[in-house]
Amino acid sequence: MTFNHYENTCTKLSKKLTVAYSTSFSWGIKAFAPEYRDPIYSIYGWVRVADEIVDTFHFTDKKYLLNKFKRDTYEAIENKVSTNPVIHTFQKVVRDYNIGNDLIDAFLDSMEMDLEETSYERIDYDKYIYGSAEVVGLMCLHVFLDGNKEKYEELKESARMLGSAFQKVNFLRDINSDLNDRERIYLPDVHHEMLINNTNKKKLEYEIDEEFQEAFKGIKKLPMGVKLGVYSAYLYYLMLFKKIKQLDVKDLMKKRVRISNFYKLFLLVKCYFEVRVMKLT
Repeated sequence: MTFNHYENTCTKLSKKLTVAYSTSFSWGIKAFAPEYRDPIYSIYGWVRVADEIVDTFHFTDKKYLLNKFKRDTYEAIENKVSTNPVIHTFQKVVRDYNIGNDLIDAFLDSMEMDLEETSYERIDYDKYIYGSAEVVGLMCLHVFLDGNKEKYEELKESARMLGSAFQKVNFLRDINSDLNDRERIYLPDVHHEMLINNTNKKKLEYEIDEEFQEAFKGIKKLPMGVKLGVYSAYLYYLMLFKKIKQLDVKDLMKKRVRISNFYKLFLLVKCYFEVRVMKLT
């Protein structure tokens, strides 16, 4: 056995986490060229563990665990190794693709906000969205562009908007579980359940519409090896968003909007045709 065996096993564990927690995201990654898949699994696996600490570890001291997770992450980056498989494979991606500490800090800061906050003023809401979603898109962009700084600067705003749009669609889709299971409201400047209404919903929908438009500009300029996967995720979330827009807030409080596996397959075929045949540019 060699150290590579350990690293490969760590990556496989991050892949299992990704598949277990997000079938739609996993479908998108499978559409990437092979060289991009493992680094993205590694990023998502790390993100997922941090998110689980604040969302589901109710039986323990979440703040302590999150701080330990942060310390362990930075120690791993410095030492180039970790006995935590998810952190180990993440630190390797951080070093291989020059992902900055500012992105890692922003993400973990947003996770810490979830430990204390149940609702957000606009300025804190934007900070939370940036850290919880936009920086994940930027981490992935580092992998997609593999050190091309000029291209990164060109596409980073679109990557941020894509992450933000995805997160806000999730907020609307999960409004019932966020409120009842986590006692949180992810609508800006809304601090009480009774204030959740269609006016708040439409304001957020307007933002999401603009972000989807900006994100699409960047998707068209991505490397071919990842364009199909990112575009399929884009269309999946766009379809979710269209279904959500047709519903009243009261309906969203009763059921979670879903896309069938059959329709997911249809979207993937549509993406393949538009990207490979029509050459989406």
